[in-house]
Amino acid sequence: MSDVIRIAGIAGSLRKGSLNQSALRVAAKLAPKGSILDIVDLEGIPGFNEDLEEKFPPPAREFKAKVKAADAILIVTPEYNYSVPGVLKNAIDWASRPYGDSAWNAKPVAIMGASPGMLGTARAQYHLRQMFVFLNMFPLNQPEVMIANAAEKFDEQGNLTDAKTEQKIAELLEALVDWTRRLRKARA
Repeated sequence: MSDVIRIAGIAGSLRKGSLNQSALRVAAKLAPKGSILDIVDLEGIPGFNEDLEEKFPPPAREFKAKVKAADAILIVTPEYNYSVPGVLKNAIDWASRPYGDSAWNAKPVAIMGASPGMLGTARAQYHLRQMFVFLNMFPLNQPEVMIANAAEKFDEQGNLTDAKTEQKIAELLEALVDWTRRLRKARA
């Protein structure tokens, strides 16, 4: 087992100009010493269909393998209709199947999200926490990173311009790496 913590970073948006994609790229640059954050793309993952479980679609299979290989997960999600985007839910479902072979099992996980609104993806993040119970994941409780009024905190090229938000993302990643190491030690 390597001392380096490999984090799979997943953005719940496919949109090219997504602030959540931008926030994930910032997180990848802020990965603490002793960790690597690999961005895992959701592009091409089909809607979940239990009829296809025996013949997993290649994009879903590749996604599941990347999740399984990671030591920890960072999900960066927008909020659509008070919940998580369908593309993210589909990816979560594919990686949890077939029943008994979930790539999410016992994974430490942190959440953050960016929104043009005032709640900064709070409801989507809480829905993810509900899913983590069934998936048997170990969510990091604090710090919470909900980037409200996000359009004001990124420039037109998707660069983060808000130092306080950058600091909170760095704190979240430090806490996730520490949490992952503590869970590893407890299992040993």
